[in-house]
Amino acid sequence: MAVPKRKTSKARRDKRRASAYRLNKVTISECPQCHEPKLPHRVCPSCGYYKNREVIDVE
Repeated sequence: MAVPKRKTSKARRDKRRASAYRLNKVTISECPQCHEPKLPHRVCPSCGYYKNREVIDVE
């Protein structure tokens, strides 16, 4: 049976455990109407369009 030769330090142990809490990068797509960055599957906050249709009125 494999046995560790040395004690794993707290820093090395915590680095390994911290990888599970990493946040994923946000996916950003371009609005086809105004070409501003927006989140996918959501109404564009700058022009109010979604799927080539005006959904909300933006001043």
